[in-house]
Amino acid sequence: MTEGHVQKKPDPCSFIIFGATGDLTHRLVIPALYNLAASNLLPDKFCVVGIARKGMSSDQMTDSLMQGLRKFATRPVDEAIAKRLFECVTSIEADPKDPASFDAMNERLDKLEKARGTGGNRLFYLATPPNAFLPISEQLGRTGMLEENGAWRRLVIEKPFGTDLASAKALNAALLKLVDEHQIYRIDHYLGKETVQNILVLRFANGMFEPIWNRNHIDHVQITVDEKIGVGHRGSFYDATGALRDMVPNHLFQLLSLVTMEPPARFDAHAVRSEKAEVLSAIQTQSEQDALYNSVRGQYRGGRVGDTEIEDYLKTPDVRPDSTTETYAALKLTIDNWRWAGVPFYLRTGKALGVKRTEIAVKFKQAPFAMFRDTPVDRLSQNYLVISTEPTEGIELQFNTKVPGPVINIDGVEMKFRYKDYFKAEPSTGYETLIYDCMIGDNILFQRADSVEAGWQAVQPFLDAWKKAGGRGLQPYKAGCEGPEAANALLTRDGRSWRKLG
Repeated sequence: MTEGHVQKKPDPCSFIIFGATGDLTHRLVIPALYNLAASNLLPDKFCVVGIARKGMSSDQMTDSLMQGLRKFATRPVDEAIAKRLFECVTSIEADPKDPASFDAMNERLDKLEKARGTGGNRLFYLATPPNAFLPISEQLGRTGMLEENGAWRRLVIEKPFGTDLASAKALNAALLKLVDEHQIYRIDHYLGKETVQNILVLRFANGMFEPIWNRNHIDHVQITVDEKIGVGHRGSFYDATGALRDMVPNHLFQLLSLVTMEPPARFDAHAVRSEKAEVLSAIQTQSEQDALYNSVRGQYRGGRVGDTEIEDYLKTPDVRPDSTTETYAALKLTIDNWRWAGVPFYLRTGKALGVKRTEIAVKFKQAPFAMFRDTPVDRLSQNYLVISTEPTEGIELQFNTKVPGPVINIDGVEMKFRYKDYFKAEPSTGYETLIYDCMIGDNILFQRADSVEAGWQAVQPFLDAWKKAGGRGLQPYKAGCEGPEAANALLTRDGRSWRKLG
């Protein structure tokens, strides 16, 4: 926050969580609400309503959420702040399979809102499995709880939004019969990270970058989201999803769109989201044959990641013993527009890898070497601009400089900026900004229907090609390594290589 700038408080509202007893709520949503409360950024008139299918009293709900906060808080818990937050918790039982329970819920919300003075504004947060998104939304629509009659009603939906292009289109169409697009907030926690939001500022608020941010100066771009953890207890979900569906159309494409979008006419939600959708729709749709050639998929085998022993993916509970689901995916994509024609974009993501790292590495074209021929210089280091979000948030620039001494020797150096060193910000979950934006009605950081569908359009050929290939081409890799060796071929055949992750 800039010195002297005071963020406004959101309107009074009810924050209604479906899946209130689940892991996502305890691990991220409630700690984020606490951090907002600690920063005095929650409405003065506010209440948290936890929806659970099995009967749970408000006291039991409060105890459960408090335990989650103590376990997952990103900063020391101030008891007075926690007490103020949790004194407004109410538990309501509702199940989309029981329509009458939603009628009863609506009546209870009306009474609660009058008591709390929230003015009828409701934020419905669907922290549920994807197959519950539409049934819940349909019951909210049937009971009139999504209608905006003098009060706003917003629907927050977690990823994954669909499982392929057809299902994403169907879900969008069904939801848009119930609510208007401006009421839907398709949330992706990666966009809550400061460095991700800073990509727009880095590109468009600095005169030094935008003039060279194009095919004339950039050789290629690498986007990496690597995780050290395995699938863990999510075997059933993950085996039906895989790395590509789980990460690429949402996390990686959000990063890709911010790096490649055209400058918006204004810094508002419509302009920014339109430019993001436009560039995603310009990703060249590949044939299934090209998709196989321009991709690598892998599946981890047992190994050690640091001090942790990770068992073979095929031995994970609820994973089929003959599963061909990928736990690693690498793709080569191109964007067919004037800014990026001819520039390859290499994306990779995987589980049970040697390092946890999320970064965008922009590789600039090599400088001419001719003037250094009569010197001892035998090579020039590569010029990278690296935007990192995990494990540390920051930006680094790699460039060449002369080594001190009477002889011309050149070496590569790094100029680094780290958020935690320059800004003394409190640790966060990444959800604080997103939840705050939901409450103030700013959807600039949330996907629009056309953007979602453009993302699935780009990955659909890979899904189809891999499904037809079955186990053919699935590359095993040992947990704790950098991924399948075959992933290197995506770049080496183009005369390039993956940036070494530290």
